[in-house]
Amino acid sequence: MSRGIKDFQPGRLIQALAARALSQVQLAAMVGVSPATISKWKSGQQAPEAEALTSLSKVINVSPEWFTRPLPQKGSLPLFRSNASAHVAARAMLEARLEWTQDIVLAMNEFVDFPAINLPVRSFKDPQQIANTDIEEAADECREMWSLGRRAIPDLALAVEGAGIILAREETGIAPIEGLSAWSYALQRPLILLSADKANSFRSRFDLAHELGHLILHKGIDRSTDPERYKLMESQAHRFAGAFLLPAETFAADVKTPVTLDSLLLLKQRWGVSVAAMIMRLEALKIIDADEKLVLFKRRSARWGAKSEPGDDARVPEQPRLLKRTIELLSSSGVMPLESVSGYIGLAANDVEKLAGLPEHYLSGKASVFHLAKLKNMLASDPSIKSGEAVVLPFNRSR
Repeated sequence: MSRGIKDFQPGRLIQALAARALSQVQLAAMVGVSPATISKWKSGQQAPEAEALTSLSKVINVSPEWFTRPLPQKGSLPLFRSNASAHVAARAMLEARLEWTQDIVLAMNEFVDFPAINLPVRSFKDPQQIANTDIEEAADECREMWSLGRRAIPDLALAVEGAGIILAREETGIAPIEGLSAWSYALQRPLILLSADKANSFRSRFDLAHELGHLILHKGIDRSTDPERYKLMESQAHRFAGAFLLPAETFAADVKTPVTLDSLLLLKQRWGVSVAAMIMRLEALKIIDADEKLVLFKRRSARWGAKSEPGDDARVPEQPRLLKRTIELLSSSGVMPLESVSGYIGLAANDVEKLAGLPEHYLSGKASVFHLAKLKNMLASDPSIKSGEAVVLPFNRSR
């Protein structure tokens, strides 16, 4: 770099532009510099002076020091649970939000031992290698590893976090993308970001199971822009989600034939899975054929429309707990005051609150609802505190 703030990280600027969905021209106008200057900052040809960095930080709503933090090692390219029409900028924004979730975990990881990874291991290198039997076996193995039995899963979000997966759920404003997931090399664990925009518990559970399928089946597979390859990987994640949420033997035993929409509506509440997803699972299990599936979908559309079903509001969407409880735990155990959390991470308080599932204004102490985890043993009497979700380590360093 020719001049400006020492250690300025161009990658942070690129990440910030994506996270805030800003163009170079928009950011330049807001900061009060030329688009060419923003381009030079992005490329590393030049770094902002102190005054410009202060202005940039205010616009992006991060600490100035955040721009000097090296980016963690890149993880696997995320897989998106999305409509093909989703815009490139929308995907970049969500990928940046997932990276910010990683930043939160990296900061908390200095004080907390998160749950160990507990996932089936698969070594597929190409989606063409994956047979339907492989998918069914992976789903069954995952249930067995998590001691879920063969009935409906009461709280999938809780089960996922208990297996060491970092889960965030927020309103993104991007309806076509229901979720994304990636393996973090810096954390050596996977992350999932789910969209909360549709507020549908049944769809959200399926989206989460779909991302779980990607993380297990496609961990070792290089990402590709080839539409046919992408379509195949999506169908495999769909198959995994159905197999994981609706185990073959027990679900089939619950199904009455001939299959009707009304009978599936009853099973919807029992299994926590939409009628549409159950129809797909019934075909996969060969309980119905392709023609019967088509008839059921036509009847479903005629009765209820394409986007909703009766009983969609009967359940509240499952919420992530792990990051929220970790921050509560750090505060209640005296490791880190709430007002210091966002500064330590380097992100704005409202971004941390959204990604960690905390109430609005929680980190400023102005939240209307205040939750604190109560510990039976304090740090003074025990060098590590087991919370059920994580182990808190004594504060032993500072930035």
